[in-house]
Amino acid sequence: MKWLLRGLMVLLAMALAAVVSLLAYRQLALPRTEGRLQVEGLRAGLQIERDAHDVPTIRAASIDDAWFGLGFVHAQDRLWQLETHKRIGAGRLAEAFGPRAVDSDLFLRALGVRRTAQSQWELASPAVRAMLTAYAAGINAYLHGHLRARPPEFVLLGLQPDDWSPVDSLAWATMMAWDLGGNWSTELLRMRLALSMPVARIQQLLPPYPGERPLATADYAALYRQLEVGDGQPVQVADATDAVAALPWQIESGVEGVGSNSWVVAGMRSVTGSPLLANDPHLKFSAPALWYVARLEAPGLKVAGATIPGLPVVVLGQNERVAWGFTNTAPDVQDLYLERIDTNDPERYETPDGWAHFEIFPETIRVKGADDVHFTARQTRHGPVLSDAAAATRGLTGAGPVPRYAIALRWTALDLDASDTLAAGMAFDLAGSVDEFIAASTQYVAPMQNMVVADAQQIAFVSAGRVPLRRPDNDLKGLVPAPGWDARYDWAGTLSPTATPRERDPARGWIATANQRIHGPQYPHFITSEWAPPYRQQRIERLLAGRPLHSIESLSSIQADLLSTATQRLLPFLRRAQSEHPLAPAAQRELEGFEGTMAAERAAPLIFTAWVRQLTRGVFADDLGARLFDDQLGKRSFREALEGVLDRNDTSWCDDLGTPAVETCAQQVDTAFTRALTELQAAQGDDVGQWRWGRAHMARLEHRPFSSVPLLARWFELRTPVGGDAYTVNAARVGLRPDALTGELYLGEHGAGLRALYDLGARNRSRFMLSSGQSGIVFSTDYRNFVDRWAKVEYLPLWGDGRPGRLLVLVPR
Repeated sequence: MKWLLRGLMVLLAMALAAVVSLLAYRQLALPRTEGRLQVEGLRAGLQIERDAHDVPTIRAASIDDAWFGLGFVHAQDRLWQLETHKRIGAGRLAEAFGPRAVDSDLFLRALGVRRTAQSQWELASPAVRAMLTAYAAGINAYLHGHLRARPPEFVLLGLQPDDWSPVDSLAWATMMAWDLGGNWSTELLRMRLALSMPVARIQQLLPPYPGERPLATADYAALYRQLEVGDGQPVQVADATDAVAALPWQIESGVEGVGSNSWVVAGMRSVTGSPLLANDPHLKFSAPALWYVARLEAPGLKVAGATIPGLPVVVLGQNERVAWGFTNTAPDVQDLYLERIDTNDPERYETPDGWAHFEIFPETIRVKGADDVHFTARQTRHGPVLSDAAAATRGLTGAGPVPRYAIALRWTALDLDASDTLAAGMAFDLAGSVDEFIAASTQYVAPMQNMVVADAQQIAFVSAGRVPLRRPDNDLKGLVPAPGWDARYDWAGTLSPTATPRERDPARGWIATANQRIHGPQYPHFITSEWAPPYRQQRIERLLAGRPLHSIESLSSIQADLLSTATQRLLPFLRRAQSEHPLAPAAQRELEGFEGTMAAERAAPLIFTAWVRQLTRGVFADDLGARLFDDQLGKRSFREALEGVLDRNDTSWCDDLGTPAVETCAQQVDTAFTRALTELQAAQGDDVGQWRWGRAHMARLEHRPFSSVPLLARWFELRTPVGGDAYTVNAARVGLRPDALTGELYLGEHGAGLRALYDLGARNRSRFMLSSGQSGIVFSTDYRNFVDRWAKVEYLPLWGDGRPGRLLVLVPR
């Protein structure tokens, strides 16, 4: 009996010791936010004062020390996020995650982001080099002198944090441009479709902007048949993100729903007499959020707003005189080229002037728990060869055991002077007027953004970024991969940065952008033919025009708006749907009075979305093939194509090729309704009145990598029910493909991770909200403290509430 009692006491003591150790570790993992620290690399002293919501105000004796302070607080609060950003930019994920990350690293090494960043660093201006050096020094000062315990991700994965270098910031800036681009993947989709479809049918599946005609091009389907680019095999992998689908994140680009809203109201339309500006960028949700709010003060600098860990500037925000916001332009700044390989010497490819050798870059990928992988990246005169590693190009480089073609990428963000984008970002933070801001925008390279800006007297919009010029005899227009040996498809320079679309002080008193076409039909230059549909922009403009004067509160109500005019477009077809399903009468009753408001607490948005998903599958999956359709549904909804099919009553699409009968569009509408009801009955039960859109449409803030570990996901991942869809102003893109991690449908994984409202007359009325919290350390109360407020579209003061906060003083060692 004594041995049993002793054993229990030993177990109890061990348990108690474990609890004490965990509590001690938890405390050590949180950064010090009060007191005095001596740090390496600081030129003079600085203060970091954190308010009740953990938003830091960095007060420095110089601007370089302010960048140092920003790096320091990023390391304090977002060290694991910095680590993932560094590893993605360098193609070093397999070092941390093992063999499942090798394909991802191969693609990133082929793209050459880190190599390009190194070259950009060597050519960067002294001001950019000083800024990046100071920022990196701030991160490393915390890492080496004041990190008391590694955040839990490092501990659980057995990793040590790496030093940060200025090149890492340049690489991450390129990856942000990658996230906001995607024309390359649409080019490959057109190319793949052209192997089995005529061009006219592809134009219906990927239609032009409303009211426009498709770009006139050569018959590229005939071109690809002539070149014999296909391998004749069924589609196995069609999307580049498949190469990293096994990872807890995807290196994605061109995902529909990645965009933003931004608008600015002139003083004559404001209750205060001063301009007001609103901005909410839509990117992939994550825990913690991509954004981190900070305030920086130094001689000549006073700015507050949203920063991105890894970058040493306030990206979106307000200084003492100017406020600004961005939306994605999504320009066509990526062109793919088919490079014909010399059959006698596969180390050469054809150019307009004869044969040239590929540039080669030996790469070694370290793999956790496995042997190193050796890889040779190649580059042509156009850019990196993606077909060496991108799954999206599989089956498109010719038949036979040896590829006849390579596929290379030309992209503005890989230009060696792209570090000028960070010079522009620094100038935005320092701008003293709209004029100075627009002048600074001429330095900006990528990703191209629609920038709205205001000072106390004027408002403006400028689309900033480098735009390629294509020759008049380029008969492919950048829509599909072009023969790289034909000089007419080469870029013919770039558009003058002063000739991009812009507008100043319009008579209507406001400017709104939401990824729509940003120029009229008379604009002489080509930006893109792949604008987002104008539903959000039209709704914003309608609400702006709906009252004579606006306030911060009215702008807030616009950001919260859940009316989907895209839903209104298709709703009449659903109302006419017939079904023998026993829940059909109840479902139709729920649709009565539904006018497209995608409220989380209603059933009608769920019924509508499930029906649209089933209808889209019924109309298009047989033509594309199930594998290619499912693959693309992870990136695009085909909504505009579906609208066109139903408007035309186009039986050529509605007919199911897998049956001998000829199905009509009305039959597809009915069948989709029945399938949707069966799906929802299984998911949410027999009582239609208890179905809820928000029960399925959860904003899922994915943690990288622990969302893929069920036991850890409950702690690290953040979720909350939300309304909306990709077409509402309060946007939350709907996942139409079962989630790769959980199998769930309709999750919201892209949306407004940041909302901001700026008052140019009184900075103390400016507001913000993030989707998660400031801290990236799961133990912190600031890891998730914004989630509920964000879901309710509430805000916090951008410039603080004036109350004293926790003060940390840094002094040079």
